[in-house]
Amino acid sequence: MSRVILVVEDEPKLASLLADYLRASSFEAHCLEDGTDVVPWVREHRPDLILLDLMLPGRDGMEICRDIRAFSMAPVIMVTARIEEIDRLLGLEIGADDYICKPFSPREVIARVRAVLRRAQASQTFETGGIVLDEYRWRASLGGRDLELTAVEFKLLQFLMANPGRIYRRQQLMDKIYPDERVVSERTIDSHIKKLRRKIESANPGASLIHAVYSVGYKFEPG
Repeated sequence: MSRVILVVEDEPKLASLLADYLRASSFEAHCLEDGTDVVPWVREHRPDLILLDLMLPGRDGMEICRDIRAFSMAPVIMVTARIEEIDRLLGLEIGADDYICKPFSPREVIARVRAVLRRAQASQTFETGGIVLDEYRWRASLGGRDLELTAVEFKLLQFLMANPGRIYRRQQLMDKIYPDERVVSERTIDSHIKKLRRKIESANPGASLIHAVYSVGYKFEPG
């Protein structure tokens, strides 16, 4: 299966050129030119990598990258005509995986895409208790069936699976999945856990992997 690359570029000729080179290199390329379309498209299609121009109509590339990182770890390569050092640092700090300055060679872009994909896929899939977590694509599956988790549910499951058998208090879980310190109640965690358990049991009836510990919190306990 060809890997899906999203090209976000408002210069039609450049976008077309990049898409042609990507397709010639056995990638599946899609192009968007308006910044407001990017986040919804990424949510729906889950590309393997995003080539993201910094200056776009509708929304700024850095703002888009920041929003994408809230629900996806798909690699992002920032593409821009800005060469100031501060822009390079900001681009990487918000979750970009690489940075290419215009003008560039399309062959260089293809080489960067391949290199970033290789790095991103290394050691980003692991399995515990029959559940396979693909941190690269933010997907979880059980018995080959996609659990179709929300971003919050994925982070919650990822945290619990990191230390099987360890009991986490609700406050610890809230601190982990809501790092922006928004005000949430313990009932919010209970609600997420309930939905997560329901999806696991739907994929594998009878599976009981997330356990409540009375008056304490929750733990992930594989068979």
